[in-house]
Amino acid sequence: MHVQPGRGSAFVRTKLKNLLTGNTNEKTFRSGEKFELAEVTKDTMQYTYMDGDDYMFMNMETFEELRVPPLAVSKFVKEGMDCGIVQWNGKVIGCEVPNPYTFEVVQTDPGLKGNTASGGDKPATIETGAVVTVPLFVNIGDSIIVNTEDGTYKSRA
Repeated sequence: MHVQPGRGSAFVRTKLKNLLTGNTNEKTFRSGEKFELAEVTKDTMQYTYMDGDDYMFMNMETFEELRVPPLAVSKFVKEGMDCGIVQWNGKVIGCEVPNPYTFEVVQTDPGLKGNTASGGDKPATIETGAVVTVPLFVNIGDSIIVNTEDGTYKSRA
């Protein structure tokens, strides 16, 4: 937020999030103050399997494997999915999944006949274990398209 008080010079009040630990800090910068930009790299890697709590991704060009902690991984990652792994100083700070993506519904309550016209919603568990709010007409085994950025249902596949 840019603040210009009645006296003195303007300043910028920010909220910064540490992507390694998840902590947020408030910091104030003077107007015109400069700082170094972080050198961030993004590689496309494929999620292969879980090793304990960590996710294992493989670079499909060099076949190198990378261990990614669960803090940096989205709840919409599934086996065989190509993801963008964001790294800073050799440490993984993010995992970008394709948006939108098609998932299969593995568990949901059955929609009652007659309730579909009113346009209600119900929770559904998809194949990655994430829970998405879906319309009443969606059943187990249906393929749905999910917006992976905010976890919302878009349509049937």
